[in-house]
Amino acid sequence: MNRPLANSRDTALLERARHVIPNGMWGHMATRYIAPGYPQFFSRSDGCRVWDADGNEYLDFMCAWGPNVLGYHHPQVEAAAMAQLRDVDAGNGPTEALVELAELLTGTLDHADWCMFQKNGTDATTACVTIARAGTGRRKVILARGAYHGAVPWCSPSVVGVTDEDRAHLIYFDWGNTTSLDAAVAQAGGDLAAIMLTGFRHDAGRDQEMPTTAFLRAARAHCDQAGAMLICDDVRAGFRLDVRGSWAAQGVKPDLAAYSKAIANGWPLAAIAGANSARDGAEKIFTTGSFWYGAAAMAAGLATVRILRDTDALTHTAAMGERLRTGLDQAAARHGFRLRQTGPAQMPMVLVDGDQDLRIGSALCLAALRHGIFLHPRHNMFLCAAHGPSEIDRAIEGVDAAFADIVAQGIVPA
Repeated sequence: MNRPLANSRDTALLERARHVIPNGMWGHMATRYIAPGYPQFFSRSDGCRVWDADGNEYLDFMCAWGPNVLGYHHPQVEAAAMAQLRDVDAGNGPTEALVELAELLTGTLDHADWCMFQKNGTDATTACVTIARAGTGRRKVILARGAYHGAVPWCSPSVVGVTDEDRAHLIYFDWGNTTSLDAAVAQAGGDLAAIMLTGFRHDAGRDQEMPTTAFLRAARAHCDQAGAMLICDDVRAGFRLDVRGSWAAQGVKPDLAAYSKAIANGWPLAAIAGANSARDGAEKIFTTGSFWYGAAAMAAGLATVRILRDTDALTHTAAMGERLRTGLDQAAARHGFRLRQTGPAQMPMVLVDGDQDLRIGSALCLAALRHGIFLHPRHNMFLCAAHGPSEIDRAIEGVDAAFADIVAQGIVPA
């Protein structure tokens, strides 16, 4: 049902924030960059729903930008984390949960012989690069153009405050193009430390692309021939596509992989999972963080990975993604629009065909908010195991109504 959004508290909070926080908010969760009128502050979450600071309720298709994989406040995960909190979280050293989680991951991920833990995806990707350089004694790292690997100088999508020296040893190629990859490897010569690839191509604002087996095998072969490390940045897709690792179905194993987001269902945790080929480099480097050994997040990670491994949560989420994909296509067609839906269905990128400046998509997502559906016009979205058929059908109904709203505003297919 269409409703005006009360946003007085959100507006007031943002105004207060502007005085004490640069720009009032930073990074990818600064929703003012999505469209004017998007809520910035939230008060509650449960299952696959969120409530903004003004109490407006939404069916959530961003899932905390990826960490919510089982549903907000999943009872088993919360019970495990809270039980650990009652004993110790940050202490003078880790708890047994550290070893248990490393044992669980090395027994679950098809490529892992050892693990190290951090707090953020950027922590993990940065340490992977450091390990690869330490283990090979080389400097060059090959990345796909437009790929996101974190928000520190060596990889940030922004170059403000970044020096040329921060990126002096990065070489870029075109994702999925083996000829371009061949050229990048040739440019690196005998100084190639690593090739780093995301689990699949999920650049913002463009069609997503799954890696072909031939492409992954080409990257693996280059690393084997050069004695370099193949790194999978699985921060975004890991534990959402396949509990064994996002490349498991293609039979290609990285030397190093970085995980975060879905690993602990919203508790702050990241991990590096490495093969024995990368153990020497891992043992040489120094990397640490004040909260990296926090036991509560590790307890949450233990519960989350076990549920993903032992239940049909991932199969269910993928099925709900396909249900949503079909329904959105039908809703768009009823109003004369055509969608481009790419990437895995449980991590969908939804773009309006012909919408070069994202004007239509932004208007559509803003209209969907008023029907209680939280979408994003240019970032891949996320489903979780708490999305069921009734929630998916309700979302399709809301998007259908949002299409009607934008047509009534005079917005027509490009």
